[in-house]
Amino acid sequence: MREVRIKERTLYPLTRPPLASTLSPVVSLYGERQAFAFEREVGRHPSPPVRSMTRTSPHIAGPADFAAAFAVPRETVEKLELYAELLRKWQRAINLVAPSTLEDVWHRHFTDCAQLINHAPNAESWVDLGSGAGFPGLVIAIILANHENHIVHLIESNGRKCAFLSEVARKTGAPVKVHEGRIEDLARGGRIGAADVVTSRALAPLKLLLQLAGGFWAEGTLGLFLKGREARQEIDEALQQLQFEYDCASSRTSGEGMILEVRKLALKDKPSGSEG
Repeated sequence: MREVRIKERTLYPLTRPPLASTLSPVVSLYGERQAFAFEREVGRHPSPPVRSMTRTSPHIAGPADFAAAFAVPRETVEKLELYAELLRKWQRAINLVAPSTLEDVWHRHFTDCAQLINHAPNAESWVDLGSGAGFPGLVIAIILANHENHIVHLIESNGRKCAFLSEVARKTGAPVKVHEGRIEDLARGGRIGAADVVTSRALAPLKLLLQLAGGFWAEGTLGLFLKGREARQEIDEALQQLQFEYDCASSRTSGEGMILEVRKLALKDKPSGSEG
């Protein structure tokens, strides 16, 4: 089978599945080509083939590795260094991230978030749900700071975390707007509107996450969600009540992690609650 290499990802062409309610996994979760292919709800609009990468990419140990991996200028790296410094400082007073990850912030957090940009290279408006310490939305904003007409909306219900996000944004000049409040309230208020991309990391199970994302969804919106080992179960549960197309791509930072792309979302239920 021919490999087609595009930047950081390796695509393995798969035969388009027939119209059916579910399909069995076509690629093992283990082996030389660590790929993810999940059962999908096809419906009227079959989703494109599942994409994947070979194994986990090399570990990003610090600023130099990050600059080489993502081809970002020194100015961007310096802003991320400032972000890391502020994260460590504020962590003493606010539980922003797991303490064990602070020494590996360039790989566990910055790289994990930055990899999403290649999935939506032309997107200008982003909405990040339950931003917390700013992952992934604030990292994306810092990297896109030199691009015109880009904006990232950071939604967070915790006032102290919002203060942290605002401080990092002020000192780095990141093109963000910090919104303190519940996701569903902000969606109903219409202050943000539809986005090109909706993102989230470790916020909620996929079914609830998509219900919340629906408040910022338009016909061409793309959802980019960082998920872990429970992703397949979450997809199955979400498809019982929601209609959407999706692709899965393996994460460059974790053998068990993945990037879930969601398109053509059709909601049947209203959000029943949220975090963040």
